[in-house]
Amino acid sequence: MWKEFKKFALKGNVMDMAIGVIIGGAFGKIVSSLVDDIFMPLIGLLFKTDSLTNKYVVLNGVEVAKGATPEQALEAGANILRWGNLVSIIINFIMIAVILFFVVKGINKLKDLGKKEEEAKPARKCPYCKGEIADDATRCPHCTSELPLE
Repeated sequence: MWKEFKKFALKGNVMDMAIGVIIGGAFGKIVSSLVDDIFMPLIGLLFKTDSLTNKYVVLNGVEVAKGATPEQALEAGANILRWGNLVSIIINFIMIAVILFFVVKGINKLKDLGKKEEEAKPARKCPYCKGEIADDATRCPHCTSELPLE
């Protein structure tokens, strides 16, 4: 049983997936920092706040001190709608999607650099019926004529 598990765990696909998960976690932290430390303060300027996650709307009419955090509003008995946190998470998701798009696009371009484009060779034609034939064919599949070797 141990040998079977070892064979499974050391397969290429399992190791590739494990490495992908680890790199994905690190990449997620980088993008989260980019969003939280760079973009959210800029967006916060639009809403005149230091943190967009602290934006909320009181739903039940309870008096809440101006500038109170969502936690303080909840302690005061207010029913709140935390719209700022949702906007922050949506922006984070969009940024991750855009960055991943460009990373994958760049990787695909790097893969294509190593490939040589095959020159388009004109298809071989039967001299009798003018149908397309394979390069190594000795008879035409259309008219069954014997073909000269080229």
